[in-house]
Amino acid sequence: MSRHNRILFAGDPHGNFKPIIAAAQKYQPEAVILLGDYDLEMPLEDCLAEIIGVTDIWWIAGNHDFETPSKYHNLFNSAFSDKDLHLKVTEIAGLRVAGLSGIFLGRVWYPPQPPKWSGKQHYLHHQPSNSKNVGMSLKYKSAIWHDEFEALKALKADILVTHEAPGSHRHGFKVIGELAAAMGVKHIFHGHLHENYASTLRNNIKVCGVANSAVTNLLGYALSEK
Repeated sequence: MSRHNRILFAGDPHGNFKPIIAAAQKYQPEAVILLGDYDLEMPLEDCLAEIIGVTDIWWIAGNHDFETPSKYHNLFNSAFSDKDLHLKVTEIAGLRVAGLSGIFLGRVWYPPQPPKWSGKQHYLHHQPSNSKNVGMSLKYKSAIWHDEFEALKALKADILVTHEAPGSHRHGFKVIGELAAAMGVKHIFHGHLHENYASTLRNNIKVCGVANSAVTNLLGYALSEK
């Protein structure tokens, strides 16, 4: 196995897991990291049953994964529920990988505008008393929250995986590059925008956008096109 293929990054499957399965079977990586938007009609482990035991499977969530209770349940209550990389640093194949799920949501925080809520507790505290016991809607759970984002800056990592794009993409966000720089990250891999591309940010941070149903390696080379 090439050292550059020891971790593979899989773009938004939207229900099509065949390229991920094929790449994992062919390259036998130590790990596959999924970048969100699964559109799960069944639990994630059922979609990836053919490669369980072949490779470790890790993931972050995209906006589609919060669209319905069933999509949410099939991811967050799946057999891979403990493989969620969101807001933490995990050592995978000898590299420190940080994860950021979700998207920037105008009603919560949409950089470069200031956040409308400092965090989830701030938001919930200002909800009507009759709705506080209901909890947070899936839409709000899909958001990137400012306080959690800022807390991530205190951690150190080699790779940052996100669903949203950094400022390297015309639809991306500069603050993600700032997050990566604060963490000492050298590579960002993201999904969401359905485009394979490579770019470089300040601090020589390499960015790799991974298209929907595409798979890339640590060098950003596409091993499976969408």
